[in-house]
Amino acid sequence: MPCVGALLFGLLARAIHSPPDRAFARVAAEGIFGLVVPIAALVIGDSVLGAEIRTGAFHFTWLSPAPTWQIVLGRWVGGCTVALMTIAPAAALAAVVAGSPSSAWPAFAAAAVGSVAYVAVFIAIGCLTRRTAVWSLAFVFLLERLLGAALTGIAQLSPTWESRGIFVGLLDDPPSRLHRDGIPEGGAAVVRLLIVTAVLLLIANWRMRHIRLAGAAD
Repeated sequence: MPCVGALLFGLLARAIHSPPDRAFARVAAEGIFGLVVPIAALVIGDSVLGAEIRTGAFHFTWLSPAPTWQIVLGRWVGGCTVALMTIAPAAALAAVVAGSPSSAWPAFAAAAVGSVAYVAVFIAIGCLTRRTAVWSLAFVFLLERLLGAALTGIAQLSPTWESRGIFVGLLDDPPSRLHRDGIPEGGAAVVRLLIVTAVLLLIANWRMRHIRLAGAAD
């Protein structure tokens, strides 16, 4: 359903009285990368770990002889595979629906890197907290949307703002209002998000080594 929302944002871009490329850039920056990508990645990231911990099904994995880094990496790879097959193509298809096929590749690349980082974020949250879904929503709407919009220091580590920077940096002529001081664009934003992803996976692995499972509510 969140991926369907990306296509609806593509249709919404047609209602804006601007050239298709600029109209889609405005809608994608605020709607697709600010709402669709994080919500869709939250569903995937929570399902690969947080949901199993809440229901108690993760005990079976925890009792297996697999080392924690394999568990974390395996869940992340699985979540990324689903994200790359759903979120990224939906973002690219939204550009086509909006009448801006030239924006399809920037949208695909930005959504792919952003969703990969988001899966790592929600896996780390699943290892650090008990109420994973609640904390994940707080991360997206309070930390990224509110504090990230006001504080550049937070936005510099935010998958929302960095994926938006990737998208803007790959466009030929993006609207000037989409540029934000202190936020890298294009390839520089890709490198930063990959670093953030690696750090989050290390945190998740460290936490999983010390996690104690006592019941479905743990």
